Amino acid sequence: MKKTGLNKVLNSAEVLIMAFGAMIGWGWVVSSGEWIESAGVFGTAIGFVIGGITIYFVGMCYAELTSAMPAGGELLFSYKALGKNVAFICSWTMLLSFVGVVCFEACSLPTVIQFIFPSFLKGYLYSVGECDIYFSWLLLACIIAGLITFTNIKGLKAAMKLQTVLTAMIALAGIILVAASVLMGDSSNLKGQLFLSSDPLDSIKGCLSVAAVAPFFLFGFDVIPKAAEEINVPLRKVGKILLLSIILAVSFYALVVIAIGFALDKNGIAASSQGLGLAAADALSKLFNSKAMANVVIIGGICGIVTSWNSFLIGGSRTMYYMARANMLPSPLGRLHQKYQSPSGAILLIGIISAAAPFFGRQMLVWISNASSFACCIAYFISSLSFLVLRVKEPLMARPFKVKHWKTVGFSAMLLSTLMILGFVLPNTGADLSFQEWIIILTWSVFGLLFYLFSRAKYKERFGRIV
Repeated sequence: MKKTGLNKVLNSAEVLIMAFGAMIGWGWVVSSGEWIESAGVFGTAIGFVIGGITIYFVGMCYAELTSAMPAGGELLFSYKALGKNVAFICSWTMLLSFVGVVCFEACSLPTVIQFIFPSFLKGYLYSVGECDIYFSWLLLACIIAGLITFTNIKGLKAAMKLQTVLTAMIALAGIILVAASVLMGDSSNLKGQLFLSSDPLDSIKGCLSVAAVAPFFLFGFDVIPKAAEEINVPLRKVGKILLLSIILAVSFYALVVIAIGFALDKNGIAASSQGLGLAAADALSKLFNSKAMANVVIIGGICGIVTSWNSFLIGGSRTMYYMARANMLPSPLGRLHQKYQSPSGAILLIGIISAAAPFFGRQMLVWISNASSFACCIAYFISSLSFLVLRVKEPLMARPFKVKHWKTVGFSAMLLSTLMILGFVLPNTGADLSFQEWIIILTWSVFGLLFYLFSRAKYKERFGRIV
């Protein structure tokens, strides 16, 4: 990879916070009740552990590859293993994953504000499907998009200051919920909802249904390889931090679900689902017998939206930046800000896309989010394959973090990535993509082909040139 000029500014704690903040978004607030109804309290916790193991195998491949090639992420992994054409495909699909999440979070934040301030919506403009678009809703989304974009242009260190404060608030909200459930919760509330039912087969199916979706709530650890060149930490330690971030995220989700089970009985979970569907918030409200306490969890969820938004903007902009440096995308996207040495062109473009996304309504953003999850699984598969190929092709490559039993790890990561892909492709899996989501994937693929042909024609032999 060519000398890029990115500054090494991140310490160990900031690397961990960046990845953990990416994985802990709004899902633990809005989806926890649904998970419990699908699998029970312990069934959900076990499901997340199984899903976490899936991601952990992929994470081990990433940990070794990142320590060996600390610049470029999937672009460099797949380039060295499989060539520049596959590298373009891998990076382009991963770019959809990151941009899709940024767009989803841009739409989620003003939606969450509605939960706290029901009168927030002012100035009806138009409707997209069943979603009404209001001026106040768009204004807030654009303002926050502008602030996060500006913060990132000021450099990764500035972005991490924001990330650190907000991640601390998420952790505090989670700790309050768990501690309150231990001190004031009642284990009798678990009766009838430890697992889906008394039938072992139904319970196993419920547990596996959560395990199938859990990996999609654990995407985000892969922001570390994108920012690896900016990490001022020994390379062996970077791999360990990446894996630790996955363990912490799985633990967070599991503990939150168990805490909700101690606070709300089966009827309470059902009542929460019939309301706003914010079981974590309703649990804290009941524990303290105060509706105001629900806002502690909601504020933690808002912080989770911003940390995911911030981390995926970091990852997406670096992916775009490295592709441009390799002459796979137009060169302005590979330029650094003169003062802040940040990839400002790529950051600004993704920032503009995130500001435009809310104009299309919430349903469109759900489609984009699902399509981006599918794209991420494709990139995981290619990266896992690259891990195996490089172990054979370049056995003497320096690997500061070296995985033991690499064949087992690599093939397991490929198999599990394939299963995630099949979950999107096969019908009636619960994660299968809709017609609209396939249209988004097809459209993104067409744009990718156009950029590929444009760059091959413009840069000729310099296309995909990575030193």
